[in-house]
Amino acid sequence: MSKPWRNTVHRRGFLALGAGFGASAGTKTRDCGCSFAPPQAARPNAFDALSSGVKVTGMKVFGVSLTRESDRPYVFVKLETNQGVVGWGEGTLEGKAGAVMACIEDFRDFVIGADPLQSEHIWQSMYVHSFYRAGPVMGSAISGIDQALWDIRGKVLGLPVYQLLGGPHDPRGVRGYYHTQANTREQLLALRETAEKLGVSCFKSGIPGQYEWIETHAKIDRAVKSLQFLREGLGPNIDIAIDFHAKTSPSVAQIIVKEVEPLGLLFIEEPCPPENVSAMAKIARHSTTPIATGERLVASYGCRQLIEMGVIDILQCDINHVGGITGLWKAAALAGVSGVSMAPHACEGPIGGLATLHVDAAIPNFLIQEICGGVAPSRADKIWEEWFGFPAMRMVDGRFPLRAQPGLGFELSEASLAKYPFGGTRPMARVFHEDGSVAEW
Repeated sequence: MSKPWRNTVHRRGFLALGAGFGASAGTKTRDCGCSFAPPQAARPNAFDALSSGVKVTGMKVFGVSLTRESDRPYVFVKLETNQGVVGWGEGTLEGKAGAVMACIEDFRDFVIGADPLQSEHIWQSMYVHSFYRAGPVMGSAISGIDQALWDIRGKVLGLPVYQLLGGPHDPRGVRGYYHTQANTREQLLALRETAEKLGVSCFKSGIPGQYEWIETHAKIDRAVKSLQFLREGLGPNIDIAIDFHAKTSPSVAQIIVKEVEPLGLLFIEEPCPPENVSAMAKIARHSTTPIATGERLVASYGCRQLIEMGVIDILQCDINHVGGITGLWKAAALAGVSGVSMAPHACEGPIGGLATLHVDAAIPNFLIQEICGGVAPSRADKIWEEWFGFPAMRMVDGRFPLRAQPGLGFELSEASLAKYPFGGTRPMARVFHEDGSVAEW
């Protein structure tokens, strides 16, 4: 009687068999030493029948330094098409400009020849076919390209991007906040008066200094008093958000957030690094003040655990890092179904800022939009107005206006950028404790 069949394939034989999977006669596998590597495929033709007829024919990457010392020179992407329509995007990443510019160039094969209206397919290909999951460099590169694709989509279809996304929810524009930039009582009172005149309803500030893992009562008391001083100066009718900038350990943060509960803050941001989800949860349990984080996260996948565990109340993804309009839209949708609000971060250049407004205008769980500037226009604001012909990222009656022009709502010339040549990558601030150990800032 014969024995029942059993799988007796030896490991060596299995590997030899596996080496043939995905390959056929006349094809070559990638020379990576991996038996599972598939052949390098040409661009798929499955979508040919659905093609818009628009093709990306060129891609340019610009490093733009407003000052030679800037740690965040802008990284802009320009996509050109066979129909003369161009799209602009931004992938600025603080301290890593050169790396992002190189990464964008690495994606050239993913973009040239593609139909820009198939932005979701292109996003998936850049993210998935990179194999190793995106960190901030790759996320920023994808972000710049994705914004430019959506700009083209809107221009081809003759609609602002926020209308393509289903907005706007509020025709008055997008509520925003400035940073305080005031240190004395007199300056705070003047800022309060100016805010009332301009209709600005919210400001953001921070806590002073750096903090050890276990900090002294004097240092903690100083932080608490600084926030009390801010509330007294700005009064009860202006919302205040406070950025801890991940400077505090959980043990220090949970004391401060408890002490400042009576101040009625809009939110406390990054009381510890966002990757430490359990620590963030511990802090959140000690306060009724809403907890916000997210500017350093990439793609909706990077936000999932914070949202699913109910750790945060407000998500702050940055459109220049999270994966562009596509990435921010998906993160907002994931947050929305869990009752988490959106207050996107925007502390880089104007293209990402303007692109963010389109997503803000179309998401039902939007709370407020950041811009890293003050009530008085800065040199950067004036340069942006020179580039675009309108005051980009400046509020009117406390809101960022929504432009009716197609795409992202602006035109930009290469000549205007040439006045501010790329000065190279510069590191962000490096801060140390008194004993020389590395400190968050």
